[in-house]
Parts: sequence; C-alpha cells; structure tokens
Amino acid sequence: MDFQTLKYVLILSSVIVLLLLVSLIDIAKKEFKSIREKILWWVVASIPVIGWLIYLLFGFWRGKKPAAKFR
Repeated sequence: MDFQTLKYVLILSSVIVLLLLVSLIDIAKKEFKSIREKILWWVVASIPVIGWLIYLLFGFWRGKKPAAKFR
C-alpha cells in the first residue's frame, strides 16, 4: 500500500470514528422514554460505519436534552 492510499484510509477512518463518538456522546447526554430505548440506540450507533447514520436519521430527534437546573 503506498502512502497516498494509506493517507486516504486514515482520513476516512478518522472521520468515521469521530462521527461514532459524536453520536455516542449525544446519546449519553439525552433522555429517552426508557433506559431500554437508550441502550438500543447506543447499540445501533455502535454498528461499524453506518450506525451513526442510522442514529442520525431515526434516533437523533427521539431523545430530549435534559432541562437546565438552576439553583
């Protein structure tokens, strides 16, 4: 494998891992109707390469961000 191909593979892999992390962090921050639904979205988002896309299309709008707590 030459350097050019390796560079493209590393860039693509980095983007995929970054999108995976963003989706998992978003799931962790949001409240879902049940813990089962949250776990289900966590598993779906963890599917290699396309999990984050499935979550973005179908699960992103299902969760709600918790209300800010003021003292």
